[in-house]
Amino acid sequence: MGRRRWRDGPGLLRVPGGPRTAEVPLEIAASYRARTKGLLGRTRLDGAMLLTPAGGIHTFGMRIPIDVAYLDRRLRVLAVRTMKPGRLGLPRPRARHVLEAEAGAMAGWGLRAGVRVEVGQDG
Repeated sequence: MGRRRWRDGPGLLRVPGGPRTAEVPLEIAASYRARTKGLLGRTRLDGAMLLTPAGGIHTFGMRIPIDVAYLDRRLRVLAVRTMKPGRLGLPRPRARHVLEAEAGAMAGWGLRAGVRVEVGQDG
């Protein structure tokens, strides 16, 4: 499997499972600048944000609690956690990417440990 070359911008997250696949609008943060900014200062997010590469995150400066999913290099979910603002998430061994969404959203999409997600981006 070749190395992915994502760029900052819009994408689509697909979460397979159950009778249907959830398709979620996605913001991709692949540059250092975009990853550093992340969700800071936002009061809501429609869909999810993918931080790549990333192995851990923090919620200092955030205004809302978020769901965090740690993904391995094959986009398999290693763990899902809900984090309140002002917390430090410990780096996860084998994590290469991090998905962030509003707290409670990931359960509704069927996102849980062991699920392999798909990320699409035009170009």
